[in-house]
Amino acid sequence: MTSSPQQTPAKRQKLQQVIGTHNGTFHCDEALAVFLLRQTNKYRDADLKRTRDPAILDTCDIVVDVGAIYDESLQRFDHHQRGFTEVFGHGFTTKLSSAGLVYKHFGKEVIANNTQLPIEDANVQTLWLKLYKEFIEAIDGVDNGISQYPNDITPKYRSRTDLSSRVGGLNPAWNQPSDSKTVDVRAQFAKASQLTGSEFLGRLDYYANAWLPARDILVSSVAQSKQNLDSTGKIILFEQFLPWKEHLFELEADPSSGIGPGEAIYVVYPDETGGNWRVQAVPVSPESFESRKALPEAWRGLRDEELSKASGIPGGIFIHASGFIGGKSFSCFRQSFASSYHDL
Repeated sequence: MTSSPQQTPAKRQKLQQVIGTHNGTFHCDEALAVFLLRQTNKYRDADLKRTRDPAILDTCDIVVDVGAIYDESLQRFDHHQRGFTEVFGHGFTTKLSSAGLVYKHFGKEVIANNTQLPIEDANVQTLWLKLYKEFIEAIDGVDNGISQYPNDITPKYRSRTDLSSRVGGLNPAWNQPSDSKTVDVRAQFAKASQLTGSEFLGRLDYYANAWLPARDILVSSVAQSKQNLDSTGKIILFEQFLPWKEHLFELEADPSSGIGPGEAIYVVYPDETGGNWRVQAVPVSPESFESRKALPEAWRGLRDEELSKASGIPGGIFIHASGFIGGKSFSCFRQSFASSYHDL
């Protein structure tokens, strides 16, 4: 029996993928880009070379944030070159950094690998877009120097607690030698990459396991409410408390959802702690304090028996003075409210 020839160190080294990025001061975008690549099947165990030497970069299997080339076929993902205008698409217009570029090309695989969903699953697409909006886009904007608001507006305070700032704080100070005896920059970059990655995975975990289930419940609740409670869709009944507002507005903007824009007026749901029921007027926008149709003026500010008499619905607890929310003490309230809302 012949044994297979042992690989030489040089051959073993070639089997390991190598990610290249620039040396010197590191930033949030390439720290996250490297982390994301290491969540893929191909680059999971990749080595990392930090350099600006073109000859060394040419030996790498993939290069991010350096080299002045964006070409997926060459596995080059830089955004600093003149004429670079790549955006994520799907309605997003912020110019991409290396984080956005890597996420655009590898993000679905990263999400599929971490959620154990097939990459073609519709929820992977939903999460891919959601994570770009809520996490990646801000990193792209900061790295490209794109302000969140017009330049003629002066901020009222300064924030240095965002992820990009915290990554920047891991670099050696200007008067601190960046040699391995004083500061191990390689270790600091690894810490930065882990920081960005842990926050990304934390957001992914929330959106996959809390945000997405709430979205599914809202869709089914709308259908059930139309069938069993109010065929016009003006009232949505939830059998459990859930964060609904963001989902409702996003689904109303999606023609394929079957939820008409502006259709819902009130939502009814159990109080998350008190065991009672709440009715809430849907706002005109997610951040607005103005309701599409506030609860009646005659009910506002009333409590208990006085509210029950004024509304004709037993079990009254309160109606907020602005009319955006109210409470009742038992579940038959949902049917009573549904039968009387047309007169509001």
